[in-house]
Amino acid sequence: MLLVMTRPSFAELDALPTEDLRERAFTRARERRDVGFFWSVLRHLPDADEAAALDGAPNSIGPAIDEAVALWRELEGRDLGEQEPLLRAAFIDYLSKD
Repeated sequence: MLLVMTRPSFAELDALPTEDLRERAFTRARERRDVGFFWSVLRHLPDADEAAALDGAPNSIGPAIDEAVALWRELEGRDLGEQEPLLRAAFIDYLSKD
């Protein structure tokens, strides 16, 4: 017997809480090893401007990684504030694609 997996519709995804969307999107990105998705999400977090302000000099790599880890922790299970609608849209978009 062949099982056909169908992608959830926009309405089905939009009905889910943001945390469920985040978990599903992160699971998919981990399975795909999609680092680009994670970085795009991190850029939309409230404190992302601080990480972007680093000048890119070789000695700023450590602080950049530290900032990324801090932003990641902020995203997990936290209030996303004004960024929630944008992040929800990113999660839904990611989950809607093949």
